[in-house]
Amino acid sequence: MPSIQDLREKRAAKATEARQLLDANPGAKWNSDHQAAYDALIGEIGDTEQQITNHERLMDLEADTRFDGVVAESTAKARRDRGLPQDANDPTKVFSNWIRGGDKAVSAEQWSAIRNTMSTTTGSEGGYTVPSLIGSQVIDAMKAFGTMRAVSETISTQNGQALSFPTSDGTSETGEWVAQNTTATASDASFGTVSLNVFKVSSKIIAVPFELLQDSTVDMIPFLTNRIAQRLGRIGNTGFTVGTGTTQPDGIVPKASSGKVGTTGQTTTIIYDDIIDLMHAVDPSYRGSRCAFMAPDALLKVLRKLKDTAGRPIWTPSYDSGITLKNPSAMNGGFINQNTPQVYDTLLGFDVWVNNDMAAPAANAKSLVFGDFSYYKIRDAMGITLFRFDDSAYAKLGQIGFLAWARMGGNLVDTNAVKYYQHSAT
Repeated sequence: MPSIQDLREKRAAKATEARQLLDANPGAKWNSDHQAAYDALIGEIGDTEQQITNHERLMDLEADTRFDGVVAESTAKARRDRGLPQDANDPTKVFSNWIRGGDKAVSAEQWSAIRNTMSTTTGSEGGYTVPSLIGSQVIDAMKAFGTMRAVSETISTQNGQALSFPTSDGTSETGEWVAQNTTATASDASFGTVSLNVFKVSSKIIAVPFELLQDSTVDMIPFLTNRIAQRLGRIGNTGFTVGTGTTQPDGIVPKASSGKVGTTGQTTTIIYDDIIDLMHAVDPSYRGSRCAFMAPDALLKVLRKLKDTAGRPIWTPSYDSGITLKNPSAMNGGFINQNTPQVYDTLLGFDVWVNNDMAAPAANAKSLVFGDFSYYKIRDAMGITLFRFDDSAYAKLGQIGFLAWARMGGNLVDTNAVKYYQHSAT
């Protein structure tokens, strides 16, 4: 059975062949033989990617047991590097004690050294404000479970009060030529605001067996923070993508403006001309190096097969052995290694981001967006609060319950920066 490295090298080799085939046969030189060879290479790349995915899933399961120790060590190192306390009142240690033993495991002195929130009902429903160092790790880890945090600009605020974000559209503004001794014309810039409010979101209750809490070899902080990041990251991405703006963020898809409605018959497909129209619906002032496409995996299968008017594929596969599509889960938690050149899959020269919270191709569905995603702003307010439940509902099952709360929001502050493609109704 080939190793994952062998598979990645195979994929890279096939992608290189495909790129060389495209580069060596521009325009009218492209013929049916070239297309057949290209399709065969793309088919092999797809099969190899599926094998890589299977390997990665298995590796993820195996990594779970190693994750705890790695994160614990990195947390300790970060605290040492920042000169933070390592004594009994160290917030990280206090937090770990509280996770395992609840309120009784934390002394009065330790409680006075940390910020905390307590329920006004029963002691078994005490809450704990996650230490800032751990909270920042959760926020960073969320990027691995949602595309939007990887492409957007994120801001943090100390409270959750309503916030209006200032906007200004200068795409139609211009200066003027002025003759000597002539007064310049007044032209005030137009300003507006969009709301950037936050909404409450929970991780849902995470039930942990007594045995795991009692096992001193398991570091419970990374165990819990990883699962909290998964849950909050995924639900957050859904809101940032298709949220309604009422009890959840304003999603980028509903807030984007229309770039192109598919021609009749394009209910589950898309044609080359429509993609060109979508690209040019975005003003050239936005259409720079930061522009990219975003689509669900279901549409990517369609895009990979598209051809331009000369019959050449418009999808160009990456040939880097480690990273294919711009998918945060393949990017070490959303961060690119700047020391290693990365070559991504591109569509008409623009990068492609995978976001499966977008609608799959269907009648009237908005399954493709294009633009500068940095104009989507994500706001995190205050800290993450964790509650611990050890009442009879859990005790009789031999479990302790944990529930994390966070407040987050998002909005597209300039609707001209991102445009969507909508499939035809019929």
